[in-house]
Amino acid sequence: MKTAALAAVSVVCMSGVAQAQREAGHMIMAVGAPVTSIDPHYHQLSPNNAVSDAIFDKLVNTDAQARQIPGLAVSWTAVAPTVWEFKLRPNVTFQNGNAFTAEDVVFTIERLPNVPNSPSSYAAYARPILRMEIVDPLTIRFHTREPYPLLPLDMTNVRILDKETSEGASTDDFNSLKVAFGTGPYRPTAYRNGDRIEFARNPTYWGPAPAFDRVTYRMITNDASRLASLLSGDVDSIDQVPTTDVARLRADPRVTLAEIVGLRLVFLGLDQLRTANESSPFITDNDGKPLGRNPLQDVRVRRALSIAIDRKAIVDRIMEGAATPAGQFLPPGTYSHVPDVTAPAYDPDGAKRLLAEAGYPNGFRIQLNGPNDRYINDSRIIQAIGQMWTRIGIRTAVEAQTWATFVGRAGRAEYSAFLIGWGSNPDGSHPLRNIMATVDRERGRGASNRGHYSNPQVDSLLDQALGELDEGKREQIEINAQRIVAQDVGIIPLHIQTNIWATRQGYIHEPRADELTRPQDVRPAPAR
Repeated sequence: MKTAALAAVSVVCMSGVAQAQREAGHMIMAVGAPVTSIDPHYHQLSPNNAVSDAIFDKLVNTDAQARQIPGLAVSWTAVAPTVWEFKLRPNVTFQNGNAFTAEDVVFTIERLPNVPNSPSSYAAYARPILRMEIVDPLTIRFHTREPYPLLPLDMTNVRILDKETSEGASTDDFNSLKVAFGTGPYRPTAYRNGDRIEFARNPTYWGPAPAFDRVTYRMITNDASRLASLLSGDVDSIDQVPTTDVARLRADPRVTLAEIVGLRLVFLGLDQLRTANESSPFITDNDGKPLGRNPLQDVRVRRALSIAIDRKAIVDRIMEGAATPAGQFLPPGTYSHVPDVTAPAYDPDGAKRLLAEAGYPNGFRIQLNGPNDRYINDSRIIQAIGQMWTRIGIRTAVEAQTWATFVGRAGRAEYSAFLIGWGSNPDGSHPLRNIMATVDRERGRGASNRGHYSNPQVDSLLDQALGELDEGKREQIEINAQRIVAQDVGIIPLHIQTNIWATRQGYIHEPRADELTRPQDVRPAPAR
């Protein structure tokens, strides 16, 4: 009884503190995934990008529906087949007082391929550019090797740095906040890795002023703890709302939900780095001995693993309806969605037949890896898939790890099968370049292709798409490339997440299709 009373007092106290903080212009957010760096070019990762969007700006921004809108560039035009001209926004300053000019853009683009130890590089966005021409301080031209229609889309991924401050700076210099000066709505005042980031409003921001003077951006990776912090009043807004609580929260007058169908595909990557006659690291025969071959190089095995998964059951029972079963990267209605590629039907008997045809009538053993603190219900999903695969004769062990451990090992191709996600731009070229293209560091291709899928036909179609200025023709090329990936089972798509945020009463959060949780998207609710 005494414990319950103390808990109640604690909740009241925390609610009072949060209320005082809100009245003082201090908003507290809690996010479910850790931020690994303040360096905006270190790691292509949605949590990092969300924080980068608070501090830095891009030439081309995106709205909540992921449509392109002016950012640090007020306009962009293809003035020749291989020349894009960007007109830059005047009278913009960095948070240290330096003026923003075309020289900062040149410096930023040149830095992208040269960030040491980047787990998922931004270099792909610099590769198509042959040279940059500064016409005047507020006009820059990008000369490409060949016609390149995606340059404005690429620029939605590139945060611009101050050349004077950032030249020669390391990722550690950004993380210490020594050089973390952007042109964005907030400037960071403290960064505690894995714990929190503190922001202050940028008084010289060129755009609409953000709603709060100060923001504390906490990383609470445990779902229950994050939700409890919201309900107690300890935080004002959370992302990755636990799906098991969505129905209850809809009826709770203390909470407001913000929802939108997202662009994040959760999928399985498969080891296609080891050749057919090599052992994959976590595959053995049924006695636990090395198999001496990699069954994942056989498309029949990959297809069997895919159709052994009951996606509808995962969406209904684990995701509580907060997702859509998927057979490709992009949802309907987006550019280059493939209309005839649907979520594979659940067919365990067909999976067994395919395994027998591939020479594995008695299956084999495999380990399925994944994170336990990155995607909604990630560890529960791999547990369910492990059981489904075991039912078709592939005895599956499951191992879930913290994201920091998992993503490093996945990047080194240490797994045989693993769960991961990708939040795409609404254009098929984005996952094709980063996930499905043959790994080629020189060209900036396959930066996040952790399974090392490779198909020369897909690479050739991607080359064609990246040089096609006619949007209709380019879309069809990308559709054809994605259709081949689906036929190959280059990855195993599972579902596209619905993005859900929750705020305390008195706050409004604008939901974004790209799932980025940004402090500038929260504001006080209008007074009634």
